Amino acid sequence: MLKLPTTATGLNFGAGSSRRARRIDWHHAEFALPPALRGECISIASDAGRLNVYVAGQGRPLLLIHSVNAAASAAEVRPLHDYFSRSRQVFSVELPGFGLSERADRRYTPHGMTAALHAVVAMIRSGCDAPIDALALSLSCEFLARAAWATPNAFRSLALVSPTGFSGRRALRAPTGTMRGSALLYELLRRPGWGPAIYRLLTGPSMIRHFLRGTWGSNYIDERLWHYDTLTTRQPGAAFAPLYFVSGQLFSADIHTIYEGLTLPVWSSHGVRGNFTDYRQECIVSRHRNWRFSVFPTGAFPHFEVCEQFCRKYMQYMDRCCA
Repeated sequence: MLKLPTTATGLNFGAGSSRRARRIDWHHAEFALPPALRGECISIASDAGRLNVYVAGQGRPLLLIHSVNAAASAAEVRPLHDYFSRSRQVFSVELPGFGLSERADRRYTPHGMTAALHAVVAMIRSGCDAPIDALALSLSCEFLARAAWATPNAFRSLALVSPTGFSGRRALRAPTGTMRGSALLYELLRRPGWGPAIYRLLTGPSMIRHFLRGTWGSNYIDERLWHYDTLTTRQPGAAFAPLYFVSGQLFSADIHTIYEGLTLPVWSSHGVRGNFTDYRQECIVSRHRNWRFSVFPTGAFPHFEVCEQFCRKYMQYMDRCCA
């Protein structure tokens, strides 16, 4: 079990916080964001800014990483955080620009997101020197894969849930560190009035519900996640990182090289409903003996829809491949 650093800070918000939040003007108010998960909140430094990490449970460490979108936060890993904290020490990080982590007006890149993960891994391993297991959602799978590619001895296994980089027919083997997005589009988004207006459009409560329905492939989304998404998108600086996401600059043009270069055990899983069902490029790693694949009868977040089944499958994978 990792002993938390003396600089760790616990955050405690009153029970009335969410009730007050429901009465806000969604497009103008700023208010305190309550914790997304149970456990202790600790704050650590990284090259990409201050990071918030939720820590709960005891046992072998497990790192969880939320996806990247206009409303992302650690709330996206809540079912996994709650399930595995019964038997593991779980570290659920919020990436730079999201949740309770620093939301500075700075450049957000795959390199910066990967640097943030290196900082969290170093913190975890300072108290437990054994290689760690790590799970990421969607675009964050690219950041986790890059971190493991650079420091394979720091990880025991990777779990990639609905990973990006496997859709379409385009080969993504550009020079190392190349991004897929458009700097011009980002500059257009940063023009006075444009970026904030677009971000408000993308993060209105009804639009967040629309995007979650696309993620689930169903009208029956997780209402707690929807409510937290509406809160986190109204924080100061909430638009900075998402505008880099919208302009494509958080997607890596070399990700096939990174995926193919992984040598540790990798479990990749996805659903069959919704907007994220194209994984035709999995063929580039399907012949690699260290990769395993699972498909669930769900949308892109199977851990919300079939949590017990998902977690049992994940544990079986770790028991079989990482013993």
